[in-house]
Amino acid sequence: MVFNNLFSSKNVGNITMPNRVVMAPMTRSRTLQPGDIPTDLMATYYAQRATAGFIVSEATQISPQGKGYSFTPGMYSEEQVNGWRKVTDAVHAADGRIFSQLWHVGRMSHASFHDDGKPVGPSALAPDAQVWIVGDDGVGRMIDCPVPRALSIDDIREIVQDYRVAAANAIKAGFDGIEIHAGNGYLIDQFLRRSANKRTDEYGGSVENRIRLAVEVIEAVSDEIGAERVGIRLAPFITQRGMDDSQVIDAILLAAKSFNDLGIAYIHLSEADWDDAPVVSDSFRHDLRAAFDGSIIVAGNYTAESGEKIIASGLVDFVAYGRKFLANPDLPYRFKNNLPLNEITDSSTLFGGDEVGYTDFPIYKQN
Repeated sequence: MVFNNLFSSKNVGNITMPNRVVMAPMTRSRTLQPGDIPTDLMATYYAQRATAGFIVSEATQISPQGKGYSFTPGMYSEEQVNGWRKVTDAVHAADGRIFSQLWHVGRMSHASFHDDGKPVGPSALAPDAQVWIVGDDGVGRMIDCPVPRALSIDDIREIVQDYRVAAANAIKAGFDGIEIHAGNGYLIDQFLRRSANKRTDEYGGSVENRIRLAVEVIEAVSDEIGAERVGIRLAPFITQRGMDDSQVIDAILLAAKSFNDLGIAYIHLSEADWDDAPVVSDSFRHDLRAAFDGSIIVAGNYTAESGEKIIASGLVDFVAYGRKFLANPDLPYRFKNNLPLNEITDSSTLFGGDEVGYTDFPIYKQN
């Protein structure tokens, strides 16, 4: 098959991307401890995948409060910024482009990361979810999330400022732009949905109030680094983690109009990718395209063929690949030349560990 659309160039903001194959953000939990500091091994991992149209980094906490999983990287200390500089230098030396995905996990966290043992959220409601935590024995396990503490208005203002500072730090670290993680049941997504947000103040209740935090964060980071360097990830059809809300599509489309007015570079949709997941309707795709003029990225269980097809529809501009990129550092080359793909054979290497299952996947070599 010839992939004319998947391998055409297109701008994201002011940056020309050489193809439409994006490396999706994937938590890998391989930072230096203590301090959640990016490492030389992480630089190798990302540089191996620099032939992507562009890379979106693993989710990176904006503050200690925003952490939810063991060994995930941060973007708030000088040591973390210096560690990320090694990553971006390596990617740019390989002629790649990389955005930093910034997150605050909200209630998707563990007591051990918080002085009072309480994660935070829009309301004091525990998610039906688990996070990956490394115990005193050095073994990582999935652990239930506790009931969070409801954020005050002052807390929310501090979080918006934390996003602003983290965005500035990401640019200082050499990233080409940033992506705000507002999907998959994390803090901003929690505010969007009535199932997690029971507030009665200006951040809860109406759709307009529930999108307020998302808009304020985008305003802050756009003011700090320029809207042309900003994207946002949303998860309209994700229902797990206690996030099912029939009104979330209305919230996302209203937010998209605000993001369009602010002039951000892209919206990145995290689409459900399990076998019986809800289908993303054409009507939603048309409504989103009508609301938002920037680039639209989709990430789900796409193949090269389905990626080519959806770009050809005109409703999507880029397709992000996760596990396929994890196992195939040269994924664009394999797609373009219709070559077989490596498979992940040991899921125990996904989180934590060393180079095994991380930087040891082979590139394709012709005989």
